Amino acid sequence: MTDQAPPRPNPYESRPWLAAYADGVPDEIEAPSQTLPQTIEASVARYGRTPALEFFGAVTSYRELGEQIERAAEGLRKLGVTKGDRVAIVLPNCPQHVVAFYAALRLGAIVIEHNPLYTARELRHQFEDHGARVAIVWDKTFDTLAGFPADLTLDRIVSVDITEALPFGKRLALKLPVKKARESRAQLTATPRAAHPLTWAKLLDHRRVSRRVAGPALDDIALLQYTSGTTGTPKGAILTHANLRANAAQGRAWVPGLLDGEETFYGVLPLFHAYGMTLCLTFAMSIGAKLVLFPKFDLGLVTDAARTSPPTFLPAVPPIYDQLARAASRGSIDLSSVRFAISGAMSLPVATVANWEEATGGLLVEGYGMTETSPVALGNPIGPSRRPGTVGVPFPSTEIRVVDPATLEDLPFGEPGELLIRGPQVFQGYWGRPGDTATTLLSGGWLRSGDIASVSADGFVTIVDRLKELIITGGFNVSPTEVEDALGSHPDVESAAVVALPRANGGEEVAAAVVLRPGATLDVEGLRDYCRTRLAAYKVPRRIVAVDELPRSLIGKVLRRQVRETLIASLG
Repeated sequence: MTDQAPPRPNPYESRPWLAAYADGVPDEIEAPSQTLPQTIEASVARYGRTPALEFFGAVTSYRELGEQIERAAEGLRKLGVTKGDRVAIVLPNCPQHVVAFYAALRLGAIVIEHNPLYTARELRHQFEDHGARVAIVWDKTFDTLAGFPADLTLDRIVSVDITEALPFGKRLALKLPVKKARESRAQLTATPRAAHPLTWAKLLDHRRVSRRVAGPALDDIALLQYTSGTTGTPKGAILTHANLRANAAQGRAWVPGLLDGEETFYGVLPLFHAYGMTLCLTFAMSIGAKLVLFPKFDLGLVTDAARTSPPTFLPAVPPIYDQLARAASRGSIDLSSVRFAISGAMSLPVATVANWEEATGGLLVEGYGMTETSPVALGNPIGPSRRPGTVGVPFPSTEIRVVDPATLEDLPFGEPGELLIRGPQVFQGYWGRPGDTATTLLSGGWLRSGDIASVSADGFVTIVDRLKELIITGGFNVSPTEVEDALGSHPDVESAAVVALPRANGGEEVAAAVVLRPGATLDVEGLRDYCRTRLAAYKVPRRIVAVDELPRSLIGKVLRRQVRETLIASLG
């Protein structure tokens, strides 16, 4: 019998990254004691007259926000929503989105966020998976959901006209109706496929929900956030109140210079995305910040808002920082008020950091996370120890390891391997998918990130590559398989391979190599138009190239890495 080698020790137990923390950042955070509804109630009590939301100049105070949340919660309760029910939200950034989010949570319901620009096919897949009975949706998407088949469990849809949140003068300028339509009580029980949906105004037409109506517990599920995860199949990541509150507390601890009740956050990130949801919906609201909401990023809208409500905290992605830095250099916008700028969702080029800091005089630091970590797990210190080109170091109360992806044995500092993460922000698993959960969550609470990383001796993490082959474009995950299926359903396409091509700004774009059927000719715009009927716009390939054949392994698997190299070479 031969002696077995002893297990390799975990070199990361010493946590060398703690030495890089900015002054005032603790090694650990206290365990959360409040649920998300309790947190917003505390902010309402403490910052009642302070502006909570701003939308095209219309301001909502924390007291008014709390009132609307309580009334919307009672409206949802009258629709039959109770603890543990799923409530879907399909809205762009707007005040109604914030109210709907917290109103559902107040009842102990589970929120599911959706991209309102998704196609009917994409939305239906998620609704079939989570089984929500009630949805609060942008009026532009009402017909899509009302057209779902009757076998779905969805039985009530609340339609939201986001223009009702605009200032009175703005509505007049746009020639929008300013009177709300009267509704009969019968419409409260109308089916979602009726001609007249239940409106947001009617949902709010209630008294505050009774305090006798119990709210959620810390360990209850707060959110199902859909992600492509590590396999490319969209799955609902289960996040509890404790997960989301812990991540907000970690973010608060990471920025010791924040002034509670005085900051102005810009909500240019979509609230339905995990990054925007945590930084704006939970973190900003927990510290009494004013959240200036934008339905989408628009340089003109941001420039106009900055004149009257200068931002102090800006979470965004590299392309947004590039645009704003160029505008600041031209003198089109004054960004000197931005004390904290946090980049995530995609790689942050060092050149972007330099341009931003030169144009604004403030710091721009990169962080790292995933939906399964609520979503932030690592960040660059906000101070002189930051290291551009890396994603920083683990957050307080967060541990990491780098392991051999095949054996899960720990690797030494400097050697690339799969990044594992453990902390209070790590999710509870995938909704209805025990197999995927077991593959991703290891014993001891360790999460397999699917990313290949190397860690310096002093604890700074650099993402080297991805085990998963997801494409990250504009901060959103794109499954190559999903796009390949859409292309492959076209009558002219025999097979397709979809890969990421690098952009100069550090992001990625979707590209495809297609093998055409005999006699067919490549019609790039025709194929792209075809994909738009099946995929959200950001998933549609920016480049499509015809090839004679796709490289495959001995077992017939398409070798995407070779496809990517071929496309890069052919495009120069």
